[in-house]
Amino acid sequence: MSAFPTLRQHLDEWQGQDATRQAVATTVTRLSHAALKIARIVALGPLAGDMATMRGEHSDGDTQKELDVIANDIVTKALWQSPVAWMGSEEAEEPIKLNNGAPLVVNVDPLDGSSNIDTNVSIGTIFSILAAKGDAPLLQPGRDQLAAGFTVYGPQTVIVLTLGQGTQIFWHDPRTGDFVLAKPNVKIAPATSEYAINASNCRHWTDTIKGYITDIKLGEEGPRKADYNMRWIGSLVADAFRIFTRGGIYLYPGDARKGYTSGRLRLLYEASPIAMLVEQADGVCTTGTERILDIAPQSLHQRVPLIFGSRSEVEEVLHYFKEPHSLGDRSPLFSKRGLFRSPPG
Repeated sequence: MSAFPTLRQHLDEWQGQDATRQAVATTVTRLSHAALKIARIVALGPLAGDMATMRGEHSDGDTQKELDVIANDIVTKALWQSPVAWMGSEEAEEPIKLNNGAPLVVNVDPLDGSSNIDTNVSIGTIFSILAAKGDAPLLQPGRDQLAAGFTVYGPQTVIVLTLGQGTQIFWHDPRTGDFVLAKPNVKIAPATSEYAINASNCRHWTDTIKGYITDIKLGEEGPRKADYNMRWIGSLVADAFRIFTRGGIYLYPGDARKGYTSGRLRLLYEASPIAMLVEQADGVCTTGTERILDIAPQSLHQRVPLIFGSRSEVEEVLHYFKEPHSLGDRSPLFSKRGLFRSPPG
């Protein structure tokens, strides 16, 4: 191989004569073709039409945009041409049957970050590839994944991929049309001074999350003895890509809002593939109380809290979960008589 092998060359070397690996390689290749079709539409912006217009709502209240539907159709057609028996998609209430007797199944979020479609912010596609086994092949714990990845449609189009042997990042080269392996065996920096969380939800957080965020906001004067910067894009693939590039921690915890107590991100086609990628890059991925890859799925669209990133920082958060902190002793912001609390009586 050259210094910068293409995705095709990387897959050819990895698959060898193994039938399962060959099926995975074919599926990844088809998904990369689908990604390029979606990327071209994203790059056109309003020239492709109003991609952010609402097409409907899912049964749980999430909105469905025009580009969500288009991306789902593109991915579905790509997987029709792959050795995939079933597809689980965020855009479909029920599993989609594809090819009888095929050896694989795929869970996919065809367009992650769709709230950012019309803002020229990076969005993407997330996928998880599993063996077609058991009575409910889409409902397997993340540790059973054969491969996982996500595409980012931004200033550059990239695929972050793991085949169970490290995490690789491929850049699309518009000069050749190929995806090229420019960052092999990526490792997430073990320590960080950046965190990503939607701070507008702070009033709904548990005391555990409030305690952790309060302590890091106190900076050098606080118990962590270090200053932190907050980064929040609101697009999981974009926030994740930043963490793979320079470290950090991402938190989307469960909170007190209706429908959010068990988290908001989907286990099968968001949390599990991200978790495999993160662990293959020496990071940690958890709900706060449980390793994401160990969760046994109960339903296709099951939601979970999601915390991942630099090992030392995620382990610090886990310490907060194991030893609950008293906010009243820490910060007037959240104390019982603080700025956002009313005195009793």
